Amino acid sequence: MRSLSLLLAMLFAAGTAQAGAQAYGEPLPPGEAVPVSEAIDDFDAHAGAPRRFSGRITQVCQAKGCWMMLEDEGRAARVMFGDHAFAIPKDSTGAAEVHGVLTRKELSEEAAQHLAEDAGRDAPDPTIEYRIVAEGVEIAAP
Repeated sequence: MRSLSLLLAMLFAAGTAQAGAQAYGEPLPPGEAVPVSEAIDDFDAHAGAPRRFSGRITQVCQAKGCWMMLEDEGRAARVMFGDHAFAIPKDSTGAAEVHGVLTRKELSEEAAQHLAEDAGRDAPDPTIEYRIVAEGVEIAAP
């Protein structure tokens, strides 16, 4: 009986992760991910509490890999990794899921310029952005 329980627990854990995904930070809890475009469009329903979000990686911090942009259907959120608790490879691309808290943040011009420089661009980012402070990230295998 104990072997059956262990096997079921292992199968459940395997089923909650994306097949072949690279994980960073804390393991993502089970559940369906909300596309980041839907979360932004219905911000009040999805903000302020930890949730799973999905999208594709469009940018990664080129200084340390300490943030990424998660995009879906033209809507994007910057994903920060806790208090720099972990980082992802700077060349990460493709589909990803994150577990974290969605917020809307107004950036100073200096902060917007700093983030643009981290992304390897000269032009500053917009001063209002959506942000997810993530506890964990899963990046799908290419």
